[in-house]
Amino acid sequence: MKKLTALLVLAGLSQIAVAADLVGNAQNAKAKIEMCIGCHGIPGYKATFPEVYQVPMIGGQSAKYIESALQAYKKGDRKHPSMKGIAASLSDQDMADVAAFYAQQTRTADPK
Repeated sequence: MKKLTALLVLAGLSQIAVAADLVGNAQNAKAKIEMCIGCHGIPGYKATFPEVYQVPMIGGQSAKYIESALQAYKKGDRKHPSMKGIAASLSDQDMADVAAFYAQQTRTADPK
């Protein structure tokens, strides 16, 4: 039993180490942000599915926050069907890249 516990602890620590090693690459994100621009790149845009929702501008937001939000959508902790679908299609590296791209933007910048 002690060996199993030790193995599980080591496996958990290795997952933390892998997650900590992810570094977002803003250049790589340019091929991944097309699905973001349609909503997050339009100042004042409101989505109407599943309800009227003010879409936040994410340019200039911290990378850590964006990654965390995407992970929460993917897990279902945040509830928005479109964002859940988009987040589910992204790998952890994709999320880090997208987050790095938007973090380097200014709060009012067009992401093109």
